[in-house]
Amino acid sequence: MIQSIVHIALVVKDYDEAIEFYTKKLHFTLIEDTYQPKQDKRWVVVSPPNSAGTTILLARASKPVQEPFIGNQAGGRVFLFLGTDDFWRDYNEMLSNGIEFVRDPQKQSYGIVAVFKDLYGNLWDLVQFEENHPIAQRVK
Repeated sequence: MIQSIVHIALVVKDYDEAIEFYTKKLHFTLIEDTYQPKQDKRWVVVSPPNSAGTTILLARASKPVQEPFIGNQAGGRVFLFLGTDDFWRDYNEMLSNGIEFVRDPQKQSYGIVAVFKDLYGNLWDLVQFEENHPIAQRVK
């Protein structure tokens, strides 16, 4: 059996501002932006550069009950983990693009990590795993 997590839905306030943030500030690739007239929604999918793994579905809050989750999908915890092959390259690029880091880079037993906010306040780890870490081979 082969299974994988294909998309993770990220609740956003506005499709276009979210696309702008992810493609311009984080250099993600816009995979799809398709209007779905029956639901009056767009199917917007982005992915980290050169990634073949899980993608992010930018899902605009369409009901009042969804709005409080914009920027708080994990209740203040780190929600997503962006793996990289060069931490300092990406960290410095993100700083130059105005990304706000809320925890400075730290060396951990598994690698180097810093925490940043997306445009709505969701917390992300930027992480480069040590070569011997089980996840390191999956990031390459």
